[in-house]
Amino acid sequence: MSLPHIVTRDEWLAARQDLLAKEKAATRARDELNADRRRLPMVEIDKDYVFEGPGGRASLPDLFEGRLQLVIYHFMFDPTWDNGCKSCSSFLDDIGHVTHLNVRATTFAAVSRAPIDKITRFKARMGWDVPWYSSFGTDFNHDFNVTLDESVKPMVYNYRSKDEHIEAGTGYYVENADQPFELPGVSAFLRDGDRVFHTYSTYGRGSELLTSTTAMLDITALGRQEEWEEPKGRMTGFGAQAGSLEMKYRDEY
Repeated sequence: MSLPHIVTRDEWLAARQDLLAKEKAATRARDELNADRRRLPMVEIDKDYVFEGPGGRASLPDLFEGRLQLVIYHFMFDPTWDNGCKSCSSFLDDIGHVTHLNVRATTFAAVSRAPIDKITRFKARMGWDVPWYSSFGTDFNHDFNVTLDESVKPMVYNYRSKDEHIEAGTGYYVENADQPFELPGVSAFLRDGDRVFHTYSTYGRGSELLTSTTAMLDITALGRQEEWEEPKGRMTGFGAQAGSLEMKYRDEY
C-alpha cells in the first residue's frame, strides 16, 4: 500500500497552504467558467414532445411544474430492460432534497425511454420521489443524443461524431454502434411564458459532480441567483415568478 509521506506539522501546514492557493485558483476559474456557461445562447424547442408520467400525459412545459427552469437527467433505461442503469441509479441516489432547487425556480426530473410502468416499479423499489417521466415512442432521447441509433440519425455523443470519438480514443461511447443503445446526460431548459428554450446539455463525465444543489444550479441559465454572479440582472423581467426566494423557501417547506 502506498500512503502519503509522514512529515512534521509545520511541513504539513506549508504544503497545505501551497495547495490552498491552487484550490482558490481553481474556484475562481470555476466561477469564470460558470459565468461563461450562463452567457451561452439558447435555442427554442420547436417540437411538441409528449411524455408519460404517473399522472398521465405531459408536455415539456408541464415538466417545469410552473417554475422558470427545468433540469432533466437522461436516465439510461432501455424499454427492453427490467431495471434502470446502475450508474444512473447511483446518480439519483446522490440527489439531495429537490426543494432546494425548487426555491430557485428550478425543477429537477428524470426522463427515460422505458415505459412508465417499468419506471414506476423501479422507482418504488429504489425509494425515490423525484419526478420521472417516460419518453417512450418519442424523438426526445434521439434529439438530445442519449439514445444512439444510426437507423434514426447519425451518432453524436458529447458533441463528437462516431468517427471523431474513434479518432480521439473515446470509441467506447460508440462501440455498440450495430444496435441502439442508451447513454447518460443532463440537459437544462428555460421557460419564458409558453416558450421553452434549451440552454445547456452535458454528457459523459460532465454530470459526475452535479448531485449538489449549487452544482446543478451552476449549469442553468439563471445560476444560483446570487448578487455576485455574472452576468448581472438575469432574474430581472421575470416579475412575480422571481419573487422573494426566502419566502418561497418557507412556503415550499
